[in-house]
Amino acid sequence: MAKTCEFGKEIKKRLVDIEQTQEWLIAEVSKDTGKYFDSGYLHRILRGELATPGIVASINRILQLDNNTDTVR
Repeated sequence: MAKTCEFGKEIKKRLVDIEQTQEWLIAEVSKDTGKYFDSGYLHRILRGELATPGIVASINRILQLDNNTDTVR
């Protein structure tokens, strides 16, 4: 099983707190950024393999998280 980075854990916890799914987050990020974003892309962010600044900023905005930029291991 792939490990989730700290930012990924925050994302997952926040989704539980607001009772939303990863699919909802994917749709919201796509709408917010106007960029392609899918489950594979989110998975790589959750694992800390990607940290595209615009996507990370969008996730932070949508989930109302602190500005996390330290996401890649």
